[in-house]
Amino acid sequence: MRPQDPPEGGPAAAALPALETLKQRACESVELNAGRLGTLSHHIWSRPELAYEEHQAHDAMTRFFSSGELPGAAWAVQPRYKLGTAFRAEWATAAPQGPVPRPLRIAFLCEYDALPGIGHACGHNLIAEVGAAAALGLKAALESLPQAAPVAVQITVLGTPAEEQGGGKIDLINAGAFDGLDVVFMAHPSQENAAYLPDVAEHDVTVKYYGKASHAAAYPWEGVNALDAAVLAYNNLSVLRQQMKPTWRVHGVIKNGGVKPNIIPSYTELEFYLRAPSMKDLSVLTEKVENCFKSAALATGCKVEIKGGANDYYNVLPNKSLQKAYKENGKKLGIEFISEDSILNGLSGSTDFGNVTFVVPGLHPYFYIGSDALNHTEQYTEAAGSQNAQFYALRTAKALAMTALDVIFKPSLLEEVREDFRQVKLKEGQINTVEPNKESGVGVGACASH
Repeated sequence: MRPQDPPEGGPAAAALPALETLKQRACESVELNAGRLGTLSHHIWSRPELAYEEHQAHDAMTRFFSSGELPGAAWAVQPRYKLGTAFRAEWATAAPQGPVPRPLRIAFLCEYDALPGIGHACGHNLIAEVGAAAALGLKAALESLPQAAPVAVQITVLGTPAEEQGGGKIDLINAGAFDGLDVVFMAHPSQENAAYLPDVAEHDVTVKYYGKASHAAAYPWEGVNALDAAVLAYNNLSVLRQQMKPTWRVHGVIKNGGVKPNIIPSYTELEFYLRAPSMKDLSVLTEKVENCFKSAALATGCKVEIKGGANDYYNVLPNKSLQKAYKENGKKLGIEFISEDSILNGLSGSTDFGNVTFVVPGLHPYFYIGSDALNHTEQYTEAAGSQNAQFYALRTAKALAMTALDVIFKPSLLEEVREDFRQVKLKEGQINTVEPNKESGVGVGACASH
């Protein structure tokens, strides 16, 4: 993947069709702001913060959009928007003459939380940069119009914290932050370029076993061993794997296994993540996994508490019309995309952007950052903060801005995007969500129901 220069300006630009001229203006704006965008990204990268604690990143982002140094008209910025570390920045075009129609609302999302211990090993500093850069590019293109656009446009930048843990976008959905938006864009760093990857649904669960302490040598028969329950649960899941679908994933840790070898453990705790391609599959998998936890309690005489996370992550719904437009624009910039077979046969992680795609049409491409390092490794942390990643991040931002311009100036595309959204939700069918904060208790010799 060799860098290629963006479209050049100059006399030839005047001969381009009007939309292509606007796309060129968007690319020029991203280049014009490259220095301040790189500074923003590095500021976030060098100060990693965990979910819901991204105060420095929040302040850096709101300062960026409030700065008088940015070209063009000012952004309207709302710090601490509905969450302590979320923000909202908005700009809108002048309304066309005549009856004022509802504006077309385009949004770009910025993530900026890090991972414990290894910092920005998922490159969320680059996600923040790409979202900001794409918004600036789109705004500059619209400001360059000699007269008002045929439709009023509102650009929204949403700072969405806590993707790695908790699901900040889900909190914002529930708070109404996505109400009224027409199309939402963001892009995620990876090892390849893809307009779409099948990010899967995810449910996390904490399991606590309660037994009875006793001296492990003198009178162990008086104890009820909570560690035995934890080990049995882990082994039950290992046995279950033979009957799991190839696309299902179950992975977890024993967070608390006891205090001392000579004390029968009276308390143990496990944390597991469950993943499946759809919410329907995830519901089936969750029931099977919870039976593994309950049977371990029954076999050992322990009591068990099973508690789901506050927010389940939904699978990301594809939007083929947006994906096609993004690929067409990306190829003009020299982006080389992986094959459709690689997408269909590949596996990915989970993201709360999936929940967004159930309420508004969205595009969530992945982009190469100049390194073959894998996400969630120290090597990827280094790559995400490198100067080499800047070219690829800004190129992706240009492709997003160009695609947003297609949505604005091609009414037929917008209708196709909306129809894709309707059809894929129908195909998905009834969402069988896993009930959050579900608790169950299994006593000695008894099974629980919930």
